[in-house]
Amino acid sequence: MEEIKFYIDESENSMEKAVEHTMVEFSKIRAGKAAPSMVEGVKVDYYGTQTLLNHLASITTLDAHTIVIKPFEKSVIPEIEKAIQNSGLGLNPQSEGETVRINVPALTEDRRMELVKQVKNEAENGKIRIRNIRKDTNDLLKQLLKEGASEDEIKEAEAKVQKLTDSFIGKIDTSLSKKEEEIMTV
Repeated sequence: MEEIKFYIDESENSMEKAVEHTMVEFSKIRAGKAAPSMVEGVKVDYYGTQTLLNHLASITTLDAHTIVIKPFEKSVIPEIEKAIQNSGLGLNPQSEGETVRINVPALTEDRRMELVKQVKNEAENGKIRIRNIRKDTNDLLKQLLKEGASEDEIKEAEAKVQKLTDSFIGKIDTSLSKKEEEIMTV
């Protein structure tokens, strides 16, 4: 039945997006090394509008412990510094004329443990998204059963959806293990 295939394809696409979203969230959690993604999402007050930092400046890493931000407009440097200080990232920006430099301190053991908790939380959120997609798809399949679809087709489709669910949750678990290892490596 066409509808069944459509629902399975849609759930696979949605699960893929849930995994991608989880990976993006993982990338925002620093693992000791400086990375532009650590500050890209910081919102800066730019003429009264909250604007993402990566829309106002180029962000690069000088080395494993230094992020350099070069604003497109020099006048916004004080606002960038203030936004980074207030972001809760624990970073201390320093203005150097036309750039802002951030020295990323080495992680303490306690901070590493906090970050592992944060990563586990993001992984769990991703798994919940995937399980919700499975539930929604199964509800749609049950609706098709009420509308006259064959019970065998529905059971087969539910099995496919479960297989997809297991596969995507496995991808999150694999990425979680890698990220934990990355964070705990001194």
